[in-house]
Amino acid sequence: MNQNPTPEQQYPQTPQPRTIQVAVPNVKPYVTYTILGFTVFIYLLQLAGVYLLGTDIVANFGVKYGPLIRVGEIWRLITPVFLHDSSLPYGLLHIGFNMYALFLYGRGLEARFGHMRFTLLYFLSAYGGNVFSFLLSPNPSLGASTAIFGLLAAEGLFVFQNRQLLGNRAGRALMNVLYIAGINLLIGFSTTGVDNFGHLGGLLGGVLFTWFGGPRWKIEGFYPSVKLIDEREGHGALAGTIAVLLFFIPLTMLGWIWIVK
Repeated sequence: MNQNPTPEQQYPQTPQPRTIQVAVPNVKPYVTYTILGFTVFIYLLQLAGVYLLGTDIVANFGVKYGPLIRVGEIWRLITPVFLHDSSLPYGLLHIGFNMYALFLYGRGLEARFGHMRFTLLYFLSAYGGNVFSFLLSPNPSLGASTAIFGLLAAEGLFVFQNRQLLGNRAGRALMNVLYIAGINLLIGFSTTGVDNFGHLGGLLGGVLFTWFGGPRWKIEGFYPSVKLIDEREGHGALAGTIAVLLFFIPLTMLGWIWIVK
């Protein structure tokens, strides 16, 4: 006796893709906590100088200020990342926001980038931000936000470059980063006394470093023996560093002759 085929026989079901869970790198964020602790320590020294000596002597030696950079104090392109406004209560908000952002984004980025690449990302972003500020703004500036914007850029670009592996989470995470960066830039452009050139330079530094040296994940092996590897683990730090320096060193040199009034 003939029988009609069942729906399953007539229209074979397409096998559903298997979801595989792969362990992500488990890296203790020692660098993040060290930078955070050292920055807070420097801020306490700034406050001590203000209340004991009547002047922020620490900031005087490290703030970004074009005329002093042009006479050879080039460390001022890095040291502002450790300094914050020592006036209260604004200064507490300044350092509080930056250190919260470092804590929020630094731990995850350090786990993915590793200690060395994360350290380079942080300080090269700070350098890029201070170079932009040196070139385009005559005003003194200080703060870790140059590096923080670099971390935001790195977070967003990492998600974009690894979106196929991250799946549905990638879109939400990327939109969240773009929203936070956009809101902070908007606030900066609509508020006096904010060094938006530093923020933009930090963003660009983070983009350059991550585009050329950030983690590019792929899954290797066959189920169930699969592992997550970073295609750039061996050369990412060098590639990212070279990309940032090749872009910002000429701008640094230009700052000696391009003087903004």
